[in-house]
Amino acid sequence: ERGQIPVSANHQVATRAASYRSGDIEVPVEIHAPRSDGPFPVVVFLHGRRGIDPVTRLAPLRLAARGFTVVTPDLYSGRFIAPYPIRHDAALEEDAARAIDFALSLPEARGQARTCVVSHTRGGYYALKALVTKQRQAKTACYVSYYPHWQHPEAPEPEQVYRYAPEIDALTVPVLVFFGEHEQYQRARTILAGLESLQKKGRDARVIVYPGVGRAFDFRPREVRTFADDLAAQDAMRRTAEFIRRHLP
Repeated sequence: ERGQIPVSANHQVATRAASYRSGDIEVPVEIHAPRSDGPFPVVVFLHGRRGIDPVTRLAPLRLAARGFTVVTPDLYSGRFIAPYPIRHDAALEEDAARAIDFALSLPEARGQARTCVVSHTRGGYYALKALVTKQRQAKTACYVSYYPHWQHPEAPEPEQVYRYAPEIDALTVPVLVFFGEHEQYQRARTILAGLESLQKKGRDARVIVYPGVGRAFDFRPREVRTFADDLAAQDAMRRTAEFIRRHLP
C-alpha cells in the first residue's frame, strides 16, 4: 500500500568447522557467518530428522546471509545416529542445550547475553526441550521454528493427534512458527493448539500459515518445488530475520 517492497540484507557467507563437548560426546558444528565486518548476532540452528545435508544446510546459510552468525550443530553425527531416526534419543536434548552455551561462548558473541534458536521439523522439539527441560530460556531471546514437531516423537497416537507437548506451556520467550496450509493434520493441529494456549497466557506467540504449500517448503528438492514453495521460503526467512533483530539487542 505504501509502494515499498521489503529488501533483505545480503552477505557473502564463510563457513568454518568447530565442535563442543556434551558429556563424553564431541558434537561437530558448522559456523556460518557473513564475510563482511560485523558484529553479527550469534544464533543457533537445530536440524530435524533429516540431519545436516546439502539441502537442509540451505536454511542456516540463508540465515547467515541475512546478517547473522549461525551455529549449526550436527546432533546425529556426534552420537553416530543415522539420518531419519524414528526413536527419540533423550541425550540429544542436552546436546541441543549445550549448543546454546557454545554459541554464547564464541568470540563473535562477546557482549551478547542471549541468543535466538531457529529450527525445523523435529529440531523444533529438540529446541523446546533445550529451552524448557534443560532450562536455557534465560539464555534465549526468541524461538523460531518451521513446521515443528511439537510432541514427543514416541508419544502414543492420540497424544500425537490431539495434544501438544506440555513443555509448550512453559515457554516464556517470544515464539514465531511457520507451516504450510497442506501440512499434515496432526502436526498442524498441535501447532495451532500450542500457539492458542500461549496466546491465552498473554505470551508473545505467532504462527504464519502459507496458502498452497505443504511441509518442507524451505528445502523441498528442485524437482518437486513449486513457485509457492519459493515464495513461502523467502517470506519466512525475511520474517525470521526481522523477528530475531527485534528481540536480540
